[in-house]
Amino acid sequence: MSLRLRATDLPARLPEQVRARIPIQRVPQPLQNRMTPSWRAAKPRRIAASLAFSQAQNSGGWYVAGRSGDVGPAESVARTIAGREVVFWRDADGSLVAGPGACPHLGALLDSCPVLEGTMYCRWHGLALTPRGDRTWSPYAAFDDGVLLWVRLATEGETFTDRPTLPARPPLDGSVTAVMVEPGTCQPEDVIANRLDPWHGAWFHPYAFSHLVVDDEASDESRLVVDVTFRLSRTFGVPVRAEFHCPDARTIVMRIIDGEGTASVVETHATPTGVDDRGRPITMVTEATIAYSDRPGFQVARWLSPVLRPGIIRTAKKLWVDDLAYAERRYELRMRGEYPG
Repeated sequence: MSLRLRATDLPARLPEQVRARIPIQRVPQPLQNRMTPSWRAAKPRRIAASLAFSQAQNSGGWYVAGRSGDVGPAESVARTIAGREVVFWRDADGSLVAGPGACPHLGALLDSCPVLEGTMYCRWHGLALTPRGDRTWSPYAAFDDGVLLWVRLATEGETFTDRPTLPARPPLDGSVTAVMVEPGTCQPEDVIANRLDPWHGAWFHPYAFSHLVVDDEASDESRLVVDVTFRLSRTFGVPVRAEFHCPDARTIVMRIIDGEGTASVVETHATPTGVDDRGRPITMVTEATIAYSDRPGFQVARWLSPVLRPGIIRTAKKLWVDDLAYAERRYELRMRGEYPG
């Protein structure tokens, strides 16, 4: 089912050739009493089946650790991932290095340590650590995909892979990229479950989405296909067709498959970090938006990407204020044994 509206819905005074090139359409935002309730379609068993399929995917031990730009050439960065301290820095050729975050000498946290020609020096006593490691300190596998940083850690139930399973992406040199990071008090599966419930989109995020319909014939437990309008205002929007799928247990990807921005993706990665002072799990949501268009005018957007990027991140954060409330509520109910799914 497609929600793309007829070109005649655009102002008649525009020439037909111009109307055909404008993705923005007049799609008035309906009030709640004119919207179709989605709760019957959002069956708990259906969401649970999709979640079970996603959690059966092998993540290969790979975890997203942040933005590619978080680690520069001059000093190290330490992160806590899956309860383990991990340090990152750059080798002399710019490649990513990762390893245990404690100095093998006296256990100093290897954060903000100077890096010279690929060698990191502990701030406490100057112990030099190289990307090759030695008998006291062994590096982890690490990968920079051009947008995100990854590290591979031994994880129960996961078989190591050489590289993380990356979804299909548009060409990065022709795209506008932005990465949002936000912590939540929940587990990774709660973040993935939120995205596997697209039926909440138009109701919970009316400022962002409307006219959302899941195409049941095109969807199954491994893939959800939706028609949805991205809101620009209460009057105008951009209708697209999109699919959701999980390439690994901690990742869900939304890809536009028809309409403006075809091939653009939004990757949502859920990385467990540790626990808070009450023992509750903390999950870092890292969402990478990779926007693409084959329209000639999109080159202007690429030139303006430094200006556009903060707005993309603000929009993603606004959505995740709501969606983390959903994920955290789901976690609370699960821990009490009261979750309907």
